[in-house]
Amino acid sequence: MRSRIERSIALVGIMGAGKSTVGRLLALGLGVAFVDLDAAIEAVAGRSVAELFAREGEPAFRRRESRALAAALGREASVVACGGGVVLDPAHRRLLRERCHCVWLEVSAAVAWRRLAREASGRPLLAMEDGERRLGELIDERSALYREVAETRIATDGRTPEEVARALLEALAAAGPRA
Repeated sequence: MRSRIERSIALVGIMGAGKSTVGRLLALGLGVAFVDLDAAIEAVAGRSVAELFAREGEPAFRRRESRALAAALGREASVVACGGGVVLDPAHRRLLRERCHCVWLEVSAAVAWRRLAREASGRPLLAMEDGERRLGELIDERSALYREVAETRIATDGRTPEEVARALLEALAAAGPRA
């Protein structure tokens, strides 16, 4: 199924929800470009997200994230995988609502932790003893913000990335041409 989209599709959700993996599949299915915001930030900074958090702190990282989000949403419609904390900034939430079809990929803390456990040390907000508990806290803290921006919600627990991408393509088709 190849089709152009009128506006970008932004994937939001906690880390481990599958935004990057599903985003690549979705972009391929739609025939549009894919942008991973964290990867874009790393490319510009020449450092990993973990290094940026350690060296510059979260506020500096969030400023970089603002520039990357504006750049991603300022070009031709694409699929954008956002970092899990992108919704913390009210300006980001406004951009997401105004410029794209925002999709919340929902995941439980237990499933997200299983997906992330091997790489937790590279995730600044999870580099701690009880990462699953911390993921649960982050989900609790951010759910209302994800809900605020999301036009579509897709549950990812128990689904492969291909199944999630397929469900998302179906939801977008049902939403019509402005999706």
